Amino acid sequence: MDPTSLILIILIALVIDVLFGELPSKIHPVVLMGKFIDYFKNFKETYPVFDNKFFGSLFTISLIILFSGIFILILYLSSFNYSLLIIISSILISTTFSIKLLLSSAASVKSDLNQDLNKARKSISYLVSRDTSQLSEENIVSAVIETLTENITDSIVSPLFYTFLFGVLGGIAYRVVNTLDAMIGYKNPENIYIGWFPAKFDDLLNYLPARITGILVTLAALLLRFDWKNSYRIMRRDARKTPSPNSGYSMAAAAGALGIKLKKIGSYELGDDLNPLIPEKIDEAIVLTKLTTLLFIIFASIIFGSFTLLIKLII
Repeated sequence: MDPTSLILIILIALVIDVLFGELPSKIHPVVLMGKFIDYFKNFKETYPVFDNKFFGSLFTISLIILFSGIFILILYLSSFNYSLLIIISSILISTTFSIKLLLSSAASVKSDLNQDLNKARKSISYLVSRDTSQLSEENIVSAVIETLTENITDSIVSPLFYTFLFGVLGGIAYRVVNTLDAMIGYKNPENIYIGWFPAKFDDLLNYLPARITGILVTLAALLLRFDWKNSYRIMRRDARKTPSPNSGYSMAAAAGALGIKLKKIGSYELGDDLNPLIPEKIDEAIVLTKLTTLLFIIFASIIFGSFTLLIKLII
């Protein structure tokens, strides 16, 4: 697919996601991925011989091939008409990232927080893996901002990054690995072996996008007249404090920009207590996320377009 068409597909996909959000769960590729992963988990529990790193690696590669094959078939069947191919490709790509859902989920918890603390505890429980039953208002605000800013990388920048690099299949391959990591990439007895490869693979894939995102959060802070210097300072100081080698970059940069401390009890603390963790900080984090996303799209389109034009001129 030519570069102009790919940029067009990505831009249309972004419009689809922002206007309409996620596809219905019955036809959403990520939901289907989840069903395959659940089946494999049940399978290895029935047959423990498959509960090892080798079969976890094999399953990861097989799932990438399976969904790549499905996407290739769909694109091939729609290739007889250019306009149809663009539309179908855009819809498929829109399933690999999530902007509207990410932003609306954060806004929804903030709205619940303004009404009832217990309601907000329940809402945030759908977004984080920690126990939320006893979280204070400050803890909930922190959890929302952590989830929101961490997912700038996982849910937006990384899938688009690999789509720009490798086209539609790049985006879907990333989403397969990231979904596997989200479902089985844990160091608990149930997943420590089968989840080892997807967890490491996800760390590798997110390595560069995470650092790009951190820099873009700092730039967004500058444009929004937040504390961009502190954003960069805290990113440099605290980004490596999280268990993941990547998630800390966007979170720490956001914490510095907003002048707050993000804290997951028993795991990490990012930033300083310069400002209180009040619900309004969620609004600031949402604005920061929106501008960071826009900056990535602009820069990626310019760089990708310029690079492909240079290649054409050389050839």
